[in-house]
Amino acid sequence: MTLPRTAHDPRARFAALLEQHRGIVLKVARGYCHQHEDRLDLVQEISVQAWAAFEDFDPARARFSTWLYRVALNVAISQWRRQQHRQGHHAPLDDDLPAVDDAAPPEQRHALRQLELAIHALPPLDRALMLLHLDDHDHRQMAEVLGISIANVSTRLHRVRQQLRTRLNPTD
Repeated sequence: MTLPRTAHDPRARFAALLEQHRGIVLKVARGYCHQHEDRLDLVQEISVQAWAAFEDFDPARARFSTWLYRVALNVAISQWRRQQHRQGHHAPLDDDLPAVDDAAPPEQRHALRQLELAIHALPPLDRALMLLHLDDHDHRQMAEVLGISIANVSTRLHRVRQQLRTRLNPTD
């Protein structure tokens, strides 16, 4: 039996895995960047850093998706911190975010936009936690990606969800 070319060529294997899990990189970039150009830059930086670390990826220790989330979030958080430092703690919130789904009814688009803005306002670790939660990762997976305990994931996730509920539904 001959192995596919990607099994012997690390570049081709990486490219195939990255393409298969492209949604992870796009979600992280959307969660950490307000402007389209910044998202493209972050996607490129995540891809470069993931390739640089790919040699150390061990499929016996973690699934590629978990490993990629870890790399993507580390790159995004590092870039966000550098940007915050350069801008003196608070970056202005640009109104350059595109509509979430043009086919959705206007009230649903508005609600999704408000959720997106609320998530953007979270601190980096809480933002990463919410991105993983919204992507249906379980607490164990979130703990593994973020490098925190499962109990910490549960506590933080409950607190962040309460904050978002309060912010999005102030009359409740």
